[in-house]
Amino acid sequence: MLTAAACGRDNNNSSGDNTTAAAAATTAAAAATTAAGGTGDTTGDTTGGATGDTTGGASTTAAPKVDCSQPLQATDVGVTDKDITVEVMADVGSPLAPGLFQGSIDGVQAWAKKVNAAGGLACRQVKVRTWDSKISPDDTTNGTIDACQNAFALVGSTALFVLDTSNLAGCKDKTGAATGLPDIPERAVEISNQCNPTTFAISGRAGECPYKSGVRKSQEFVAPTKYLSSIQPDMHGIYLIPGDLPSAIQATAVNWQAQLASGAVKSDGEFKVSGSDTQAAYARFIQGIKAKGSNFAATGSNDVSMVKLRKEANAQGVNTVKVWSCGLSCYTPQFLQTGGKDVEGTYVWTPFVPLEEADTVPALKQYIDGVGGMGKTSSWGVGAWSAGLAFEQVVNQIAAKDGANGVTRAKVLAGLKALQSDGTFNADGIYGDKLNIGGPGTCFVMMQVKNGKFVRIFPEEKGKLSCPDDALQPISIDPTKAFTG
Repeated sequence: MLTAAACGRDNNNSSGDNTTAAAAATTAAAAATTAAGGTGDTTGDTTGGATGDTTGGASTTAAPKVDCSQPLQATDVGVTDKDITVEVMADVGSPLAPGLFQGSIDGVQAWAKKVNAAGGLACRQVKVRTWDSKISPDDTTNGTIDACQNAFALVGSTALFVLDTSNLAGCKDKTGAATGLPDIPERAVEISNQCNPTTFAISGRAGECPYKSGVRKSQEFVAPTKYLSSIQPDMHGIYLIPGDLPSAIQATAVNWQAQLASGAVKSDGEFKVSGSDTQAAYARFIQGIKAKGSNFAATGSNDVSMVKLRKEANAQGVNTVKVWSCGLSCYTPQFLQTGGKDVEGTYVWTPFVPLEEADTVPALKQYIDGVGGMGKTSSWGVGAWSAGLAFEQVVNQIAAKDGANGVTRAKVLAGLKALQSDGTFNADGIYGDKLNIGGPGTCFVMMQVKNGKFVRIFPEEKGKLSCPDDALQPISIDPTKAFTG
């Protein structure tokens, strides 16, 4: 999904200019709207209306009263009489993109610190175990093994290469039963991860599961582009596909085809872009704009991609484009800093209440304060914090019903399925009231860069999100054939 585009407000993120592999890491994240020798960090860190508008701020994770006077027991793997251990896995240690998804780790640790300060979960303190998946399939697989053996659940992970999910689906609990490991990642990029039965992603899947090959049905999020078409009638233009990884190409291309199918925009050409492309390489994209007189241009890649596109367009005197569009990928301090006056007017949207409006959503302010201020925030940090809130809500419900010793992996998985079916989880208002955990989102806030700042333009009211009934576009297409460029 485009909402999963890379580089969302993570100050530690690599620009992707040094190598194609580093670019692959960031552009793979763009697609998801996407472990031999791995040791990981196993220190057990405990630090921790008509438009369908919705208002953030309503709490869904209020802790019920639980009797903590009874003797506590070790009820499952990762649950002792004193603590509950969760694990967060993120791509942070690769030299190709140092600190890429550090924001996810920060978000989960901040959530745990918040929970522990309020008395913990099920009368126990939350411990956070971290694992560095290093943008590596092998290290990622080893991470799932480590979590199965040492943690109660995976919470808030952002790992691009969850290809082997057997250690999630078949993970044995304390009794030896293959119950599975509860997995609430910030996002699921690979289809194998999206379709794993024990995975409930904050940035969920759009396509049907199970899926092996051929045509895949999906419900793609197209609401932002539909809104932009109301600003610019007869919208037509180019779209850049992040081309460094197959999963990135497929997911982003499918979404673009859905945007075309919605009728909101017509294509003047789709082009693969690599994170290693220099600004000069963008000249060929500009030629596509000039050839058709495009009034629209968008990228499904990262913020660096849009900066280069706009700078090259300005250098070549392009004046036909009225809508420069970018998703969550451009909601970064770096986009404003490196783009400067060249990115003025760019439309940028988010699926949650903007961080600048944290005074309208207490949970959002808690996240910002928990990670140490706005400079430490990131889009995946928001998602990881929200994953913690989902886990917290489910455990609280189990403890309230079955007691502090009733918490098991099987019950958490059942609780997550119920949470998904119920449809009321909203991360305490961060995502309005329609997060749709495990599935495609339907809400957004449209902003525009004005005078070097992100300025809300729709819906106009602060703290509101737009969740239109026609936010999703059905499409049936073979992901491997979605890119036609």
